[in-house]
Amino acid sequence: GLKTLLLNVSRDAAHDVLIKFSPTKGPSMLNTTEKGKAGKIHLPREIFQSLSSQIVRVVVTVLNIQQLHTFKEVNQTGQVLDNTVVGITVGNTGISGLQDPVQLTFVHRQLPPGVTPQCVFWDPSKGQAGGWRSTGCVTQPGDKETVCSCDHLTFFTLLLNPALDRSTAQSLIAVATAGCGVAMAFSIFTIAFCIFIRCRFRLEETLRINLGLHVNLVASLFLLNLAFLLNSRLSGRTQPGACKVLGGFTHYFLLCCFTWMALEGCQLYLLFVKVLGIYVHHYLAKMCLLGWGFPVLVVGVSGIIGSYGEYSIQTTDHHVIAHLCWITSKHVLVHYITNCGYFSLIFLFNMAVFGVVTHRSCSLQGTGAVQGGRKPLKVTLVAAGLFCLLGATWALAFLTYGISSVPVIYFFTILNSLQGIFIFIWLVVLYYPKTKETTGSLSYIIRHDKNNTVSQ
Repeated sequence: GLKTLLLNVSRDAAHDVLIKFSPTKGPSMLNTTEKGKAGKIHLPREIFQSLSSQIVRVVVTVLNIQQLHTFKEVNQTGQVLDNTVVGITVGNTGISGLQDPVQLTFVHRQLPPGVTPQCVFWDPSKGQAGGWRSTGCVTQPGDKETVCSCDHLTFFTLLLNPALDRSTAQSLIAVATAGCGVAMAFSIFTIAFCIFIRCRFRLEETLRINLGLHVNLVASLFLLNLAFLLNSRLSGRTQPGACKVLGGFTHYFLLCCFTWMALEGCQLYLLFVKVLGIYVHHYLAKMCLLGWGFPVLVVGVSGIIGSYGEYSIQTTDHHVIAHLCWITSKHVLVHYITNCGYFSLIFLFNMAVFGVVTHRSCSLQGTGAVQGGRKPLKVTLVAAGLFCLLGATWALAFLTYGISSVPVIYFFTILNSLQGIFIFIWLVVLYYPKTKETTGSLSYIIRHDKNNTVSQ
């Protein structure tokens, strides 16, 4: 399990040294014309010039820690690449603080999704038995190799970290569960508020349709949060058939949320861009048929091909850290098409609509169409609520990849859990004061746009 290369380098003729290494053949001098799958070590000239001895001894050691049972950290979640640790020493003194770093190139196959490589070195002073640290090392990942640039010499390896470890997954589930409870409560408040506004005040047909769309979107969010709570509580304890049904319902309500976000964007487009000719017989009923009906088709087809079942989140050493009733790993293409692809199209469209609406609102305020002006806080709340209404918080899911994205995962979980609160505040700020004030209301802005369009 131990292979060593010993070199003597003259200080006066100091030059860059290239060494190759592999877990099976150990270290050896690298021929510049040689090509292969072995890793490479580049020792800069700076190392040798800083030493006082005329003859410098270079020792490169390749260890198989699986056989030696060493270099194992307590509660280690990452996996050492090929169980290989490379040790480098030059001379008899420790070398650190290099301006020109030592470079180690670790060759590997394409890494699976959810795994992030990290260059680390062994620190005997960490904890009680030592541990891995990355201070002073820079990781440059690639498809088939990863380059580690470190400013010191010691024992190095490439650690393959899972995107989530057990403790992080449990913390995220706890945060998401609490957030779902809060989101469901505010969803109920929002639905009650919209019903109160429609019954208490005589509103224009356009505003009544808008409130109807908001109620359906919030209802889909409520059902999605409820499905997630049931999923997190019951998954791993249900029969395979029940798990398939639960996974299908969770997928259905997720698609309903995305669809209603798209319909909200379409409504804003019709109001602020097309302006004229938006009156359709039984408009809201047709929207409901599309918003709740289209996901049925998608989930039905996915269920026919057997996409739903138990989905396990695992670490790189195959320890299960979470169970969900969801789309199985065998049908991951269904997830990419129906969730990632579908939401990507909706997100691009809604953000384009958001940009147009924001530009139109600023233009109307600049021309004096909206009198009295809005306070900066109110404008910020309206913009933030509209941003959440169109599903922008879900876009953070595309950034949740690898160990470096764990803070983003927390941020996504918390922010998405608060989506119901943002929509509730947005509706209160946008609609309730405007039921008593005509100036600055949505209907006034739309009417002003129509007058401009007719005059043009």
